[in-house]
Amino acid sequence: MAGKAAAAGVSPSALLRGAMARTRTWTASARAVERERTRQIARIGNNLNQLARWANTHASSVGAVSVIAHLVSFERSLLAVARIGEEDGDAR
Repeated sequence: MAGKAAAAGVSPSALLRGAMARTRTWTASARAVERERTRQIARIGNNLNQLARWANTHASSVGAVSVIAHLVSFERSLLAVARIGEEDGDAR
């Protein structure tokens, strides 16, 4: 650590304080949010796998439009899940 502190031009204690200041801790609510986010992503992934299997089996132009519409829906769902818990600034 002394080598890193010297390279950064600070004392080892200042380097450690800086590292600790950047550390984010988990709260019970953050853990619950992360657990729910993981569940939702798994569900969405399962739906994507089913959709891909269907698309490979029933490829047609009308079907392709439906598949694209569903993929857009899944993309929106993933973006919504990615934002769960971000408004409170807790660790992810």
